[in-house]
Amino acid sequence: MLAERDVKSLSRQLAFEVREEHAGMRLDRFIASRFPDLSRTRVQSLIDEGCVRVNGLVLKPSHHVEPSEIVAVEIPPAPPADVQAEEIPLEVIYEDEDIAVINKPASMIIHPGAGRDTGTMVAALLHYFGGSDGLSTVGGPLRPGIVHRLDKGTSGAVVVARTDDAHKKLVEQFRGRQVEKAYVALLHGRVKGESGCIEMAIARDLRRPTRMTTRRREGREARTDWRVRLRLDRFTVVSADLHTGRTHQIRVHFSALGTPVVGDTLYGAPSQEQAGGELLPPLGRNFLHAARLRFTHPRTGKRVEFRTPLPPELRTYLDNLAGATGISRLVVDASLKEFL
Repeated sequence: MLAERDVKSLSRQLAFEVREEHAGMRLDRFIASRFPDLSRTRVQSLIDEGCVRVNGLVLKPSHHVEPSEIVAVEIPPAPPADVQAEEIPLEVIYEDEDIAVINKPASMIIHPGAGRDTGTMVAALLHYFGGSDGLSTVGGPLRPGIVHRLDKGTSGAVVVARTDDAHKKLVEQFRGRQVEKAYVALLHGRVKGESGCIEMAIARDLRRPTRMTTRRREGREARTDWRVRLRLDRFTVVSADLHTGRTHQIRVHFSALGTPVVGDTLYGAPSQEQAGGELLPPLGRNFLHAARLRFTHPRTGKRVEFRTPLPPELRTYLDNLAGATGISRLVVDASLKEFL
């Protein structure tokens, strides 16, 4: 029997010393042997999220443990059984009996998780629609109506399912890559060329599990098409169309090109930008906005499109940047008229 010792006294954190008889066992199987109540999917998720460390390092599930290694495991607190409705302002740009389209602000997360249980879009939806009966149940009690997500720091259009049938049909469209998603991003740096296609597989960064990376062979295929809309000295405004929906896809793809999204310090952008010799006020979010969403309505079968203009804080930042770089606001408006 493997001896275990509590290396850390912190709540819900345990560590195990690998003995000779378990040498060579895969890390995921080793964890499963210590936590028989956890499903294989849950074990995989803990490793992917960086909750498992071997001698302080985040390693792959296929890592073969060695004698005397210390495998530390942190089990995050269990999420609430359901979400309570909260009276939170919500901009609903369209709704019918099957779907709703929300213009999500950058400060809002979609659903509970990662230590955040309140102030979510789900809580706002439950209040707006008068409870869970007004939303689909396919996603479970923590994600009623949620078909897809945007990062907390990203604003823009999100479609919500109000019935289970609509939810399943929308999920099929996302899986079949039949949903068109267009974003506007301000990049730190001058991207080469006027348009292009980024095809780089994306996987979780094993060293920094809050990040994704294009540097692992085990990544999932990802494609981003982009087009330059405006150049402002050392900055570039692009529109980007996603053909896949990987976590942080636009952010990690442009970071891999050496032109991270402005405000995205996780992927290499400075916390405060300089332009024309001026230090611009901190943006406080990523300059990334989901500007257009096009899909087939699950009931009518007709193609529908929804647009959300750049929010005021992004427009103000762009105007300040244009002024600092000597670009007329008229030029900005002409270049980005379909997104304003």
